[in-house]
Formats: sequence, C-alpha cells, structure tokens
Amino acid sequence: MTDDEARQYKKMILTPPGRLIFRLAVPTVISMLITMIYNLVDAYFVGRLGTSASAAIGILVNVNAGFQAFGFMYGQGSGSKIARLLAAGKKGDADRILTVGLTGALLTGLVLTAFVMAFLRPIIYLLGSTDTIYPYAHTYAFYVLLSAPVLCASCVLNNVMRYEGRAFFAMFGLVSGGVLNMILDPVLMFGCGLGIKGAALSTMISQYVSFLILLSMFLRHKTISAIKLSCLRLPLRELMGDALSIIKTGLPSLIRQLFAVLSNATLNNCSKPYDDPAIAAMTIDGRVLMFIASAMIGIGQGFQPVSAFNYGSKKFKRLRRSIFVTWRAGTIIMFALAVAGFTHTADIIRIFLKDEPETVDMVLYYGVPALRFMCVSVVLQPVSVVGNMLFQSIGEARVSSFLSSLRSGLCYIPCLLILPHFLGFTGIQCSQMCADIMAVVITLPFMIRFLGRIPDEDQRTPQDEKYEEYVG
Repeated sequence: MTDDEARQYKKMILTPPGRLIFRLAVPTVISMLITMIYNLVDAYFVGRLGTSASAAIGILVNVNAGFQAFGFMYGQGSGSKIARLLAAGKKGDADRILTVGLTGALLTGLVLTAFVMAFLRPIIYLLGSTDTIYPYAHTYAFYVLLSAPVLCASCVLNNVMRYEGRAFFAMFGLVSGGVLNMILDPVLMFGCGLGIKGAALSTMISQYVSFLILLSMFLRHKTISAIKLSCLRLPLRELMGDALSIIKTGLPSLIRQLFAVLSNATLNNCSKPYDDPAIAAMTIDGRVLMFIASAMIGIGQGFQPVSAFNYGSKKFKRLRRSIFVTWRAGTIIMFALAVAGFTHTADIIRIFLKDEPETVDMVLYYGVPALRFMCVSVVLQPVSVVGNMLFQSIGEARVSSFLSSLRSGLCYIPCLLILPHFLGFTGIQCSQMCADIMAVVITLPFMIRFLGRIPDEDQRTPQDEKYEEYVG
C-alpha cells in the first residue's frame, strides 16, 4: 500500500461519515452554486438585451445540457469504477479506466459538435425557438459549440476527482471558470459591444480555462489515478470492454441529463402558444430552481464517493449511516431555500427582467405561480437524489437508470403533456411539483429494499489488512 492509498483509506473508511460527507460536499456545493450563480448572472446580463434574448439562452441551455449528459455519463461511470477499484487496491486498473473515459468523452464531444453544427437551425426550432428568438439562439449556439468537446472532458476530470475525495481540486477548476465567465460577460457584451455574441464567447473561454485547470491537477499528480496514454495501446477488444463498462455504469447520468433536455424542450413547446413572456418566465424559473436544487445535488455528490468507497470496502454500517446523514442534511437545507424562494418569488424573477412594464407583468403572471409550485416540492428532492446517486455509485446501473429517468422524464413529460388539457397554463406551472412527488413515491420502495438487503455490520477485506500492516 502506497502513502497516497493509505491516506485515502484513512479518509474514506475511518473518518466519521457525517464529517466526511460534509468535507466532500462543501467544495462540491460551492462549485455547484458558483456555476448556478454564473448561470443566473448570465441570465441577468442577457436579460438586458430583452425578453427574446433571455428566452434564447433558456433554449440553448438544452444544447449545453446535452453535451453535459454525455460528459457526466463518462465522468460518473469512470469515477464510480475508479472509487471501487482504489478501495480494492487496484490503482493500475483505475489509471486505465480514467484514460479510456477521458478519451471517450473527448471523441464523443467532437462527434456531437459536428452533428449539431450540421443541423443547427432545425435543432434550435425543435427545442422551442420562435422566429424572434432564433437570431439570438443561433449566434449564442455557434460559439458555445466550439467549447463543447472540452466541456465533456471536464465532466470526466471533475467527477473522477470527486470520487477520489479530491473535491477541493474539482471545485477550484469549476469555480475558476465560473468566476472568469461572470467577469467576461459584462466586458464582452457591453464594454466591447458584442451583445449576445459576447455572452457566448465568455462561456467558451471559461470552458477552456476550466478544462486546462482540471487537466493540470492530473498532470501535476494531485490525484491518485493518472492519465496514461500507454493504456490506449492495449488491444481494441479490451479498450471497448472498458468503454462499455464505463458507459453502463454512467448510463443513469446520461438518461437523467437527456430527459432534462427533452423535458425542457417539451416545456418550451408547451409554453410557445402563450408567446415569448411565457417561455422567458419558465426559463427564469428553471434557472432559479436549478440554483436551489444545486445545493442538494452538491450534497449528493459529496455522498457518492463515500457510498462507492464504503460499498466497495464492505463497510455496510457506515454506508447506512451515510445515507441517513445525507438525507437529513439535504432536507433541512432544501426547506430553508424553499421558504426563501416561496416568500420572495416576484422579487427574484424581477432581477432578470428589463423590459416594458407590460412585458414584465406578463412574465410575472406566468412565472410567480410556477416558481412557488416548484418551491413546495424541492423539500422532497433529497429522497430522489440520495436514491439515484446511491445506486449509481455502487454500480447498480439498471435501478439507477430507472430512478434517474423519473423526475425529468417518465413523470415530468407526461405531466406537461396531460395537465394543460385540464388546467391550462396552470398545468404547465405545477407539472414539476407533481413529477417530484411521483418520483419520491416510486424511489422509496427501492431504498427500503436495498437497506433490508445489505448486512447490518461492516465486514473485513484484504485492504483492511494491508492498511493495518502499513500503520503497524
């Protein structure tokens, strides 16, 4: 056992679960919040250009999320496998998984970029654009797509560092890009007079900076697993086997993200008959909801390396405690954020608007009830998040894939398509709340069954003996 492996074992196995999850979650929550703050700041500055520009950014969020979907698939798949391999003392295998996952993400990003560029106009309209929104959306998409492959690769590097317990390094890479983006937005948009093009260039530059910072952490050996290009000289059959294994483990992330893209497109198209103010309202609400939900996702991502490492080390008692600590902390935080959002709904939405009073009133008319419905249901999200991330981190891909498809897909999209026929626009406004409730009801039986299946006590493994020999 090496010094790094011993420190990793001590951190992930011997540190009290509550303290460990907190230590891993705080940098992740900060990076998530910074990313969400950047999204809100971006929406604020783009909102200065008008309602159609705001709606365009909301539509293009779907394109960005599509690339993130594949990036997270490779990242979560690689990270989960690497955590369990390191827990078993198999560093060489972990290096190979990292290299294959990163290469797969880059190649997939390049192929997707070429495809979207070739069919950009129909894709933008398919995602819910109107003729007045399209010019803004096309300009923004062109430049953002130039950084899409490195966005996919950054997702891999970020997730692997999180699963190794290096959440601070992952946070530093993401926060640096986010802060740079917030600085460049007003400079390029208004200082240089580039308008929507400036917002896109700002995003593109920040993505490349984040990628280079994250990559430097691996090249400077700040992590246990290492990028080794020599792994790519292995027989193609072995490389394809590793790639398929990564994809299988990371598939829930892909499903979750792609359903988010599909549901956003469905939301935009359902809102389209009510014109640009309705699309802008739901776009703004969606960003606010993402900001609130990012706190829970950050806590869940702090929980994932703990669950993966302890499951791989057969520390089942610690795993149980980790599950309950994460759920309790998430519920408390979500409740506080939900109360703040519910009581200041109109003020929050107004931050992102700079139009004629009549237009602002219409956006508030559509947006205020929708955001309040969303705030009611976010208190339940910790159940869904913990269940989804638990099953993915321990490698139960089929269960995790199903659970990840609920909130943004199998529950949400039918609500969007059915409820408006009975409730009008109110059906659109309350669809996310209904989907959240349904997702929790479906997730709970899976969680109860899992907890009843695993042993009550921790079990010894060869890695425990190696650590005892190391410290002895």
